[in-house]
Formats: sequence, C-alpha cells, structure tokens
Amino acid sequence: MIVTVTLNPSIDISYPLDNLKLDTVNRAPQVSKTAGGKGLNVTRVIHDLKGDVLATGVLGGFHGAFIAAELEKAGIKQDFTPIKEETRDSIAILHEGFQTEILETGPTVASAEQTEFLDKFQELLKQATIVTISGSLAKGFPSNFYQTLVGLAQAENVKTLVDTSGASLKNVLAGPQKPYLIKPNLEELEALLGRTFSVERLTELQSALLEPLFVGIEWIVVSLGKSGALAKHNDTFYRVTIPTIKAVNPVGSGDATIAGFAYGLSQKLTDQELLKMCMATGMANAQEQTTGHVDPSNVTEHFKKIDIKKIEQ
Repeated sequence: MIVTVTLNPSIDISYPLDNLKLDTVNRAPQVSKTAGGKGLNVTRVIHDLKGDVLATGVLGGFHGAFIAAELEKAGIKQDFTPIKEETRDSIAILHEGFQTEILETGPTVASAEQTEFLDKFQELLKQATIVTISGSLAKGFPSNFYQTLVGLAQAENVKTLVDTSGASLKNVLAGPQKPYLIKPNLEELEALLGRTFSVERLTELQSALLEPLFVGIEWIVVSLGKSGALAKHNDTFYRVTIPTIKAVNPVGSGDATIAGFAYGLSQKLTDQELLKMCMATGMANAQEQTTGHVDPSNVTEHFKKIDIKKIEQ
C-alpha cells in the first residue's frame, strides 16, 4: 500500500472572473471547492491509476470534515489525525489570463496532536511499502518533522518519496536517514544550493547532484518543466525529454509526477519505465481542468512518446 502524507491540507477554492475589480464587489458565477494540498493531489492521481493508496495527515474543524467527506465520496481510503484548529482555505482568483492566490497559513498543530499523528503514522507503516511526503508543514510542527517521518519509515524498510522545499527540504537532506527520492524543480534546487542552473548547462546540474549533500538518496528527479527532467538513480544519470502538449491546468503536475513514481514503484517498473510513468502522469494532469486528476488513457499515450537517454559519464 502507498501512504500519502499531507500535514497542511486545504480546501482549494477557485473563482473564475472575467475581470477582477478592486475595492468593490466581485460576483463569481461559478466556484469550485476541492480537497487540496499537495499530498491529496498525489492521492487522487494514484487512485485514478487504480493504485492501492491511503491518505493521512491532520484535519480540523468544518473544513477538515469537508475534505474527509470529499475523499470518502471519491472512494479514497483515509486515516487522519483530528486537530482542534480549523484546516485552511487556499483561494485562487482566475482573471484576465492571470491567477491571483490568497493562501491562509493554516492551523497550529499542538504537540499532543503531533504525537497522536506519529503514533498513527507508525501503525500505518506496518501496512505500507511506499510513503509520499508532500508540501508544507502546518504551524507548530518543527522544521525537522519530515526527517522524523523518514527515519520512522526507514526503520520499517518503507521507501519515502519527499516533495518539499525550503527549511523542510534542508532538514531532510541534513538528517542521518535519507529519503528514497526527492523531486526538486530548478527553482527549489537553486534556493537549496544558493546558485543558478540552466537547462542549457545540464553538466553543471549533474555535478551539483554529486555533492555530499545528496549522498545516500537513491533517486533524484529534477523537474525541468516543459524540458522534461534530469534524473539520477544511484550513479546513473538519465535525460528525460517529453513531447509538447496543450496544457489546460498545469497546477499539481509536480504532485502527479510523484504519484506516477510511487505507482510505478508499486508495480515494480524498471528505471526507464518509472521515469516514463512519472512524466506521463505529470503531463496528463496538465490536460485536466481539475487539479490532481489524470485520465489513465492519456497517461498510456504519453508514456509511449517520452524519450529516456542514459547519460554517459
């Protein structure tokens, strides 16, 4: 079973407007509200692929109840820790070709609630083969909390796929136990290492991934957006090239990539098949109006057209 962890979920609210007018009333004829957060996007994509997946994390208040109900409606297994404070909203206003976002910081999770979640997480690890850890930490959690989860999973021989950034990523990499996979994009890698990289100078990127900071991480997949990805598995590098597609909604494509990798691992795919699967799910997500969803038939078609080349060193 694949367990997905979301420690700062949200209700994602989208308001499409022809024009956004400031300092007055804007009426939205349409609105969509979905169970959001990077980890829940991962969950839905694995579910779309018919993978065995369970969502966990923390949920609170009326918003938390809404998210739980949405997952139940979709037939997705879940086991969340309840918290006292209200789960957040994340608002996106789509107007005149722009996307203006208003993101709440979310609840503060008390230390007793964190302990309750850790107890639940350790129970779930007994059923899991793969864990995905995605997105930001809610307030209250220490910045090294993901490192704690990685250590607990490793003790149970469960592979962890980590998709986070900033202090959380730094702490995961600095810890004694390493995740099985990390999936930074160029911007996140630049922030982590304090230097700039370019798709036109991939040899510099390769050299960076050989630095001591990354020792012990079996898979590193660096997303290059429309240019595909550069991947490293142990000592082997791969250049992944993807075909051009017409994107409808690219939000959540990184989460879909993690979902594809986790699903591929659960199906015991080869290196090249894993990379094709995770890129294909990322592309298929970008073709859906709803974030964190894929059409499996699109995944199959993209899979056939992705090119993987081993980079000789």
